[in-house]
Amino acid sequence: MTPDNSIDPAAPRSSSATSAHARPTAERATDRNPSGRTFMGQPGPLLNLFNVELWERFSFYGMQGILLLYMYFQATEGGLGIDKHVATGVVGAYGGMVYVFSIVGGWVADRLLGSERTMFLSAISIMAGHISLALVPGVPGLVLGLVLVAVGSGGLKANITNLVGNLYDRTDPRRDAGFSIFYMGVNIGGLIGPLLTGLVQQAWGFHFGFGLAAIGMAIGLIQYMVARKDLPTTVQRVPDPLPRSQYGRWVGIAVGALALVGVLVATGLINADNLSTAVITLSAVAAVAIFAVILRSSKTTPDEHSRVLAFIPLFIGSAAFFALFQQQFTVITLYSDTRLDRVVGGWEMPIPWVQSFNPMFIIILSPLFALLWTKLGRRQPSTPVKFGIGIALMGSAFLLFLPMVGTPRVPVLWVALILLVATLGELLVSPVGLSLSTKLAPAAFPVMMVSLYYLSAALGTAAAGALAGFYSADAEASYFGVLGGVTIAIGLVMLAISKPVHKAMRGIN
Repeated sequence: MTPDNSIDPAAPRSSSATSAHARPTAERATDRNPSGRTFMGQPGPLLNLFNVELWERFSFYGMQGILLLYMYFQATEGGLGIDKHVATGVVGAYGGMVYVFSIVGGWVADRLLGSERTMFLSAISIMAGHISLALVPGVPGLVLGLVLVAVGSGGLKANITNLVGNLYDRTDPRRDAGFSIFYMGVNIGGLIGPLLTGLVQQAWGFHFGFGLAAIGMAIGLIQYMVARKDLPTTVQRVPDPLPRSQYGRWVGIAVGALALVGVLVATGLINADNLSTAVITLSAVAAVAIFAVILRSSKTTPDEHSRVLAFIPLFIGSAAFFALFQQQFTVITLYSDTRLDRVVGGWEMPIPWVQSFNPMFIIILSPLFALLWTKLGRRQPSTPVKFGIGIALMGSAFLLFLPMVGTPRVPVLWVALILLVATLGELLVSPVGLSLSTKLAPAAFPVMMVSLYYLSAALGTAAAGALAGFYSADAEASYFGVLGGVTIAIGLVMLAISKPVHKAMRGIN
């Protein structure tokens, strides 16, 4: 397998792809960074992708910061008056579907359009979804907006991660540092989005907050269009083109899938109460199917086969991590509304602002982690070790809720401490997992492998919505204690098996 993810020999090649494959290493490096510029010691195109993700996350987290409140606030407060437990389940299911749709985005990129064009169209879908939330009232606007945002965010997530991965050779020691910097852009948007949409929602209402999210996505699109010419030439190709003879078959599959969903919804087999469970089931089935396709493919080499197998325990650990981490949009939002003392100097902090603690810590700590991984180079801990520590830290964050059980009003700084510990775990799992999915990816399935990583997040996010149904102020000790303890145990198991998993990664760290 060549380090530049060259296309499968059996697949059709354009002349440019063939010549790029034949060029010496120095010229292929130029293909990865056509302008030759650098950004914080990284390839220059990272700056463009950093900015795109910043504005996309501004819009996504800005909208998500007020989404649950919009659903369960009463109509007199500008909301839809949906039951709280139903609303948390829907938010969890929606968050999971964002990651499920990364499969569709990965397939379209790998078989039809390539990563760059798929990402661009996905960004347009996201902007259209925010516009729908802003302009279309009631439940129809909610459904239309969430579907468009979920489809677009899924397509953008998988493909922008692949674009970042294409800036580096597989063995480039700057790779994890580059993903940490990219992740900092994610969290700058995640910090500013809830702050501004929370203020706008409080002053003028929910629909103005959603409108601000749409404006943020428009800014990201415009700056991307200006700088997209500097992206690597490798991301323009289609790694495994779908033969035209199969187009009709896949159109039929898509129509059949939509019809099946329509029937399930119309008959009530899928409804707001069980939506999270449905997404968990769909995510698990999709993950098994994708693992099977990649592992059984004749295009997967023996080394690639071993690496994909090594990814399975990391997939499970990532799902466990996100089942707790993504509760900042469900349980922690409810906790902030009902249990938290948000008054600071006579001023009450808007509820969505609590969600800005995590990205604030990411912005502060990401450069330090990037510096650490760069400094350590090849001496840094293996990915399975990072995962094990990160998962255990996430469980520890939940145990920190226990000292506040029974406290009438929990100090806001205590929740900040909890989210700091969770953030330390996140930095050892999320950007590292993104980087790993691009390093372990078989040459014929670069974006689908990234989609598998996002499927682990889909499982965890949907589980976060389902688990939120068991939360109540009266059951805090058992809720946070059990989930925290189980997650710490999963982290310890990951550490115990880290050596054989690392060996199976066949030279990838």
